[in-house]
Amino acid sequence: MSRTSKPKKLSSVKLLEDIDLSPDSSLRDNLGPLTLEAGIGAEVRRLRKLRDLTVTELSAAAGISTGTLSKIENGGMGASVTTLNALAHVLNVPISQLFVETEERRDCSFVKAGKGVEIARGGSKAGHLYQLLGYSLVGAVGVDPYLVTLSTDAVPYSGFRYAGVRFVYMLAGKVVYRHADRTYILEPNDAMVFDAGARHGPEELLKTPIQYLSVNIYSRV
Repeated sequence: MSRTSKPKKLSSVKLLEDIDLSPDSSLRDNLGPLTLEAGIGAEVRRLRKLRDLTVTELSAAAGISTGTLSKIENGGMGASVTTLNALAHVLNVPISQLFVETEERRDCSFVKAGKGVEIARGGSKAGHLYQLLGYSLVGAVGVDPYLVTLSTDAVPYSGFRYAGVRFVYMLAGKVVYRHADRTYILEPNDAMVFDAGARHGPEELLKTPIQYLSVNIYSRV
């Protein structure tokens, strides 16, 4: 991780959603042309989930109904400039970010070393630093890779629960990692894939600093 680049910070981390990992080729091949409405809706939904907001929370903060927000996110209706401006304000982005390219493209996210979006967790998860290394742009399945660093003063927390699948690959340090009713000692080059709907997380920090790659896989629908 570069010491010369200071990543932009966000206030929350994305939660996982329900997932369907069936080998349906449509999950890989539905990245064709987007309408303007569908592109805006996909971006609003992505930003809402990244900021850990429900449809009810975002619609209330933006002053629109939950039905209207659902239709916008699903590309079922266009939105006025006033509505888009309100959504952008709540999501803390410029309104221009809600507009995505609608020409044919293939999903690709590229992040240079040290340029990941930094998410520092407070409260019961103090000392947990997440760097978002990229994200899937469109499609039914979302994949968000994080570089997780637990500092020497980090507080253990094993109460994470998301609907989805998580992949963990240990890079540095040593940790007792809980998943459901079992614990695992993770050291460099150890890996786990598990149902993230069960309680999980670092329960005991044996050797800090600790660093691991965490890939969240979830459904957008």
